[in-house]
Amino acid sequence: MVKCATCGMEITDATAALKVEYEGQLFHFCCEHCRDAFLQNPDKYMHSEHGHHGHGHGGHSCC
Repeated sequence: MVKCATCGMEITDATAALKVEYEGQLFHFCCEHCRDAFLQNPDKYMHSEHGHHGHGHGGHSCC
């Protein structure tokens, strides 16, 4: 299990998750919205444990 780098939502199937490699690290995302938010400003999410800059997930489902 991995967490979305943008919102922190747990992703149960890491093989199906959206992924981006950035500065030698692999980041997983629960949806395209989270991936796109990361790509627009990666430094915003790089140094946080798992984002939580969120967009209304409420901790259970995404977008």
